[in-house]
Amino acid sequence: MDSFDFIIVGAGSAGCVLANRLSADPATRVLLLEAGGRDLSPWLHVPVGYFKTMHNPAFDWCYLTEPDPGIAGRQLQWPRGKVLGGSSALNGLLYVRGQSEDYDRWAELGNPGWAFADVLPYFRKSEDNQRGADEYHGVGGPQKVSDLRLRRPIAEYFIQAATEIGIPRNDDYNGENQEGVGYFQQTAYRGFRWSTARSFLRPAKGRANLKVLTNAQVTRLRLEGKRVVGVDYRRGGKDESALANVEVVLSAGAINSPQILQCSGIGDPAQLKTAGVEVVHELPGVGRNLQDHLQIRLVYQTSERTLNDELNNVFKRALVGIQYILTRSGPLTLAASQVAIFTRSSDDVERPDIQFHMQPLSADKPGEGVHPFSAFTSSVCQLRPHSRGEVVIRSPDPLAYPAIHPNYLSDPRDFEVAVGGIKVARRIAEAPALRDRIVDEYVPGRQYQSDAELLEAARQYSQTIYHPTSTCKMGVDADAVVDPRLRVHGIEGLRVADASIMPEIVSGNTNAPTIMIAEKAADMIMEDSR
Repeated sequence: MDSFDFIIVGAGSAGCVLANRLSADPATRVLLLEAGGRDLSPWLHVPVGYFKTMHNPAFDWCYLTEPDPGIAGRQLQWPRGKVLGGSSALNGLLYVRGQSEDYDRWAELGNPGWAFADVLPYFRKSEDNQRGADEYHGVGGPQKVSDLRLRRPIAEYFIQAATEIGIPRNDDYNGENQEGVGYFQQTAYRGFRWSTARSFLRPAKGRANLKVLTNAQVTRLRLEGKRVVGVDYRRGGKDESALANVEVVLSAGAINSPQILQCSGIGDPAQLKTAGVEVVHELPGVGRNLQDHLQIRLVYQTSERTLNDELNNVFKRALVGIQYILTRSGPLTLAASQVAIFTRSSDDVERPDIQFHMQPLSADKPGEGVHPFSAFTSSVCQLRPHSRGEVVIRSPDPLAYPAIHPNYLSDPRDFEVAVGGIKVARRIAEAPALRDRIVDEYVPGRQYQSDAELLEAARQYSQTIYHPTSTCKMGVDADAVVDPRLRVHGIEGLRVADASIMPEIVSGNTNAPTIMIAEKAADMIMEDSR
């Protein structure tokens, strides 16, 4: 049985960062275990490749939620990366940190060291921003952050319409103030996706003290009493084990990290007994506190030509491919959205509580092709939902998928924000810059008018925006799973470092904050192991 100082479970947005930082000391032996394969497919490196990789079992866990009463009993597909780079290898590439108040709130909840002033240096440390360095941005870090290489007129009209209803123009939502409308930045460089496998893991893979195993799914933690001493994993149909002299770090994400804990007997005793797992350590918060951003998609059919027209024409599709090959620009560099808006669902909200993702195209979902008419998508999500869900194993089988209960729109406080978001979207569509270019509201449709009808539209036409978090939340309360240094409560030799530790979901996309969490975790791990 091989022995290492540190074993990192999951080579995703957080795990690749940890592998790089912890193995920087040549005296430290690090094992990185990834359940998926290597990132060899070209579609993992072309930015728009998410149309090919999401919902593809070669790269995606292809999770499916349980029927959810809050969204009319529907089940949603929850893509999660199962490949080197994890979800950063198939996400929408959008680089968003959230609001400074999010992190100050983490600190207020009993997590010293996690206020915005504490975490900003880690954001800057990882970043290599095309725009250069300033108080809020860094250069020279592994993670490339760049401006979009695709602009379309309909996006400009959308921005103008937003300003016409009073939303300020903001060209840096990751700067001093998030509120406003502007273009997204993305985790890409010269027309290529820059996943954490590419940014953090690739430069470290040649180190003699770092071992990376793919197609190695961790099944359980190895415990001696209340101390984790290693992991069991399955690779090539064989069960294998590895020992950790110092620590095991779970970076398997908001679904897999709690699943591994529960399969190892760490969690809520009643749930574990129901699943047929022997209780090793009572920690009721494992798998609870699940949060996600639920997006309500509005699709507007337009007289203005959009990307739908280019992608529905065989000749123009060929030109798109040639443009990318020759210049690394054009539609194949498309991030999941072009335009970001952070604004308020009503005038009495203290800070932005809704986010828009505007795309100069429309489709029912990734991989199914665009609609056969000119259109754009205006998706709006609630940034800080009150609804909470859970992830819970069904059986002792560590290879069986857990039950995912998002419990969307289960808290009545979320109703008003959902309705308010649709109303803001319609106000933008009715502003002078867009009004005469819109033919019809294709989804959800003008038949939804009253607040009750708009809430029903939210239940019927909403989708995940792929931001599950908080199932191993950091804190000191009864439901906390890790302490402020990310050590699992009551268990030695074990930490969690990924999006699951967020006490509350951040006000924006979650990839950049997950990278930050791993950067900070690496420093804490090295400090505590000296």
